[in-house]
Amino acid sequence: MIGRLRGTLVSKHAPWIVLEVGGVGYELEVPMSTYYDLPAIGEALTLVTHYAVREDAVALYGFATEAERRLFRDVQKVSGIGAKIALAVLSGSGVDEFAHMLQAGDIAALTKIPGIGKKTAERMIVELRERSQAMVSAPGAGSRGGMPADAVTEAGIALQQLGYKPAEVSRMLKDAQPKDSAEDLIRMALKTAFRG
Repeated sequence: MIGRLRGTLVSKHAPWIVLEVGGVGYELEVPMSTYYDLPAIGEALTLVTHYAVREDAVALYGFATEAERRLFRDVQKVSGIGAKIALAVLSGSGVDEFAHMLQAGDIAALTKIPGIGKKTAERMIVELRERSQAMVSAPGAGSRGGMPADAVTEAGIALQQLGYKPAEVSRMLKDAQPKDSAEDLIRMALKTAFRG
């Protein structure tokens, strides 16, 4: 199992990155909460990872903090939730914000996450509410912190990979400005989706 990688960031196209470690390029899928804090291409990067083997695929996920990885794993323990929805949870909210949604029993906010309906949101609250206190107090829980040729296209692709439909993506990105980076556009779109 691969638990942590330290190397050089050689490519980033949300939500995918390539991290070169000892001459080997590892392709990882990262939540937007991690993507926002990535260094520039060519700089050193350390990520905690989750290695998943399924019948049809092998996947490697990277996270900036242990709290993010723990949330990713905990969310998948809820019946009917897989990696795609777990990444959407982290991409749309930080660990602290998600824990507060659970503690408040905020079904409306949870159903704004792509792939989560009312019944799944209710299951999440029941099954994860107890663990949510540990999420809030976990160290690094709330951490978030080169302009592409077409930032709107890159942001649109990333949002669709997170589960949003093309019509939703168009609506989310309608106020894009030429100075906005893809990361800024994704961050603004996700905040709008969770508040709207």
